[in-house]
Amino acid sequence: MSPACVLDCSAAMSWFFSDERDAWSDALLDRVVRGGAVVPQLWLLEVANVLAVAVRRARMLAPDAVRAAELLRGLPLTVRSLGLEDIEGVLSLARDCGLSAYDATYLLTASREGLPLASRDERLREAAAGRGVPTI
Repeated sequence: MSPACVLDCSAAMSWFFSDERDAWSDALLDRVVRGGAVVPQLWLLEVANVLAVAVRRARMLAPDAVRAAELLRGLPLTVRSLGLEDIEGVLSLARDCGLSAYDATYLLTASREGLPLASRDERLREAAAGRGVPTI
């Protein structure tokens, strides 16, 4: 089975907040459950940070954050690591596309994997389109 997409943090977190969940995020979740997804290692830290901040700001209860992490852990996700040799590529994409290094990492991963990028971040989606990387 080939992964369905490269999944960014914004897309995954939309599954856990009622003000962000919609038909798009529900369809994406179904797609990931059925086909899996690839995430860069950075995704793990971004997800943990979003959940920690959500608890700190009382947007989510601590047990709900733990449950969200457990649900994510149960998805068919493949984690891809970047190495020191990838810094130049990330920097180049960040500079050329006006992205943070974090978002450039998602774009680089999608480009390398030959997969569409699932993101709610409009700037990242536009950068992907400009680089010929399809988006979901």
